[in-house]
Amino acid sequence: MRGAKPFSIRRIPGFTMIAVTCFVLLYAPILTIVVYSFNAGDSVALWKGFSLKWYVVAAQNQQVQEATLRSLVIALAASLISTTLATMAALGTTRTRGFPGRTAIYVMINQPLMVPEIVTAVALLIFFASIKVATGYTGLGYLILAHSAFCIPFAYLPIRARMEGMDLSLESAAADLYATPWRTFRRITLPLMAPGIVAGAMLAFVISLDDVIITEFVKSAGQDTLPTYMLGQLRRAITPEVNAISTVLLALTVLLLTVFFILSGRGTAKS
Repeated sequence: MRGAKPFSIRRIPGFTMIAVTCFVLLYAPILTIVVYSFNAGDSVALWKGFSLKWYVVAAQNQQVQEATLRSLVIALAASLISTTLATMAALGTTRTRGFPGRTAIYVMINQPLMVPEIVTAVALLIFFASIKVATGYTGLGYLILAHSAFCIPFAYLPIRARMEGMDLSLESAAADLYATPWRTFRRITLPLMAPGIVAGAMLAFVISLDDVIITEFVKSAGQDTLPTYMLGQLRRAITPEVNAISTVLLALTVLLLTVFFILSGRGTAKS
């Protein structure tokens, strides 16, 4: 029809109200936590004035320091392991011709995304419990392996997306110039993959740093991470200290995810 305006979802009656309501429901609780982390009083519901008191209390809390260090160690190790395995999986599934079972491999790699996390946590608990009984080892290795297994698909997806958008002509040109497969990978493929690898590693780091369910099931005594420490504090008494820790975690997560999207966007634009 001549003169008809193109369809726009924004012209649907009530769309603006629904969108605003969704944003309020999503971000109002987060904003409340951030605001009350600066509360001078001991209550999480009554405002007593602006103060950085609870940030200082959290920073000087030895348990918070130990839990933070433990969380960072686990997240760094898990992101390194999961990103390495995800890179190998992405190479194996995007740099080969189609073969029977490729879809099954995709399903297996992405299984932690499809299965409820509680199911994965219970499975890891049973698996590692038998190993603990057999070996007597109860260190952080179990948490690192559990987080690595759970983070693989989060690292795999951006790496695979980056590789599927890469131009193969440079690799073909390197092969025509008698470059060995390893030299082609090191000089051509790996630099082109780098934005996806870094983005996948950062996403895996954030997922590991924030994880509660798998950590709660797999950890041994005295192995609290920062999220599980916060959960334990909430079970005892709620203080603005938890709000302060939550705000710091939120800021770190937002920062890393912002860098992740920037890297992903640059990788897509360059392709």
